[in-house]
Amino acid sequence: QVQLVESGGGLVQAGGSLRLSCAASGTIFSISGMGWYRQAPGKQRELVASISSGGGSTNYADSVKGRFTISRDNAKNTVYLQMISLKPEDTAVYYCNTLIRAVGPGTRDYWGQGTQVTVSS
Repeated sequence: QVQLVESGGGLVQAGGSLRLSCAASGTIFSISGMGWYRQAPGKQRELVASISSGGGSTNYADSVKGRFTISRDNAKNTVYLQMISLKPEDTAVYYCNTLIRAVGPGTRDYWGQGTQVTVSS
């Protein structure tokens, strides 16, 4: 059974830092590009950052450029989101998402369960 499990969320003061992790588990053949999304209360889910399958290409939402860094470790099937200079408006549930080709289910779109990030002012 393939799963994406996020960790690293929490409560931090404005200006602080957090590092989110998202690990894929299961009998996996390949993992496509990966993305971090977030959803604040009453708002639509938005793409925060994405990274190509090899890690050589990244993209960021304008609101997080220069503060967030996405990276991945393909040996560990894990993607990270390093967040610095956090602002109260970064408060949201953060989700990772990717396409995974695995034994059994074939190629499917997977979402993590979400991890809460709360930034206090």
